[in-house]
Amino acid sequence: MDRKTGKFLSALEAKARQLGFDDLKIAPASGIPKAEAHLRTFLENDYHGTMSWMEETADRRASPKALWPDVSSVIMVAMNYGPDDRPENHPLAHLDDPATGGISVYARHRDYHDVIKGRLKELASFIVSRAGGDVKVFVDTAPVMEKPLGEAAGLGWQGKHTNLVSRELGSWFFLGSIFTSLDLPASGAETDHCGSCRACLESCPTDAFPAPYQLDARRCISYLTIEHPGPIPRTFRSAIGNRIYGCDDCLAACPWNKFASAASEAKLVAREDLKSPSLDKLLQLDDGAFRKLFSGSPIKRVGRGRFLRNVLIAAGNSGDEQLLPKVTDLLKDEDPVVRSAAVWAFCRLAPAEEARGRKDQQLSAEADPLVREEWMAEFS
Repeated sequence: MDRKTGKFLSALEAKARQLGFDDLKIAPASGIPKAEAHLRTFLENDYHGTMSWMEETADRRASPKALWPDVSSVIMVAMNYGPDDRPENHPLAHLDDPATGGISVYARHRDYHDVIKGRLKELASFIVSRAGGDVKVFVDTAPVMEKPLGEAAGLGWQGKHTNLVSRELGSWFFLGSIFTSLDLPASGAETDHCGSCRACLESCPTDAFPAPYQLDARRCISYLTIEHPGPIPRTFRSAIGNRIYGCDDCLAACPWNKFASAASEAKLVAREDLKSPSLDKLLQLDDGAFRKLFSGSPIKRVGRGRFLRNVLIAAGNSGDEQLLPKVTDLLKDEDPVVRSAAVWAFCRLAPAEEARGRKDQQLSAEADPLVREEWMAEFS
């Protein structure tokens, strides 16, 4: 590396730190040769579930050059969103109180897309002003294989749970990428440090890992509560517990988190009202209240119907009969997905005879096949 390039890279790293990024590394555009085969296997096994966009964009996703032929180097950045070490802020603290809902740590604050993309654009402008070239900025919204690129750049390695793990940041960090036509020296790939550990695999409530380094999204609570449309398969409802948006069990189990620190970016510090929100209050959300509560949050993207579906699953698992009036109200909700989830929750909380009587009453007025099917499944 010549002196000029070294000086530029030092300035680039300093600028990244100034913008709030916790690490920056560089991968060659050709640095993930095995990723395409892994992606094809994932898709052939139907592990992507209803995420049809993964199959539709597979060719462009396979390598950086397939997405943008002019790319020579990929600058990968990490931004820490870790929780602090107080017991009440532990990622899984909500599991101790079934009357509350569990929201994944990454979604307890501002939408990371908005936070990171703005900073990445600033960093990209810095690159062009100092070194020229063309750039493209991506944050989890384009067919980019960020985790293999993060490993190739040296930010971390893909653990057995398929997420990226860092020796400095543990499991709690976001990724962003800048594709550039500049030919920059690569930082060097990170090696796998999982060893014989199986903590993440054994922590999964729904057995979503067919084998180490493989994820079946169809069984993953994050997929089921965020990406999956319609009713959640009955097989997984009890195991979901009170997880209402995402799941952090496999991330929280990783022993490398002992080196992680709390997020320093103010916009990524958890909101108090999203750490362990009351199911009772969430069950009362109409569309306006939902949009107001989750303004600026990634949760807003799933919409009220899908979110209330998740909250009703948690209510049914809570065993809290005090939630029954709110659940009963949602049997009449306009959204059939909400009504079908309310049937399941109602039948878990109400006395058997009351549930049976309600079934006959509801079926006589219910036209939607999803909701009718739910009632019939409860009494088949």
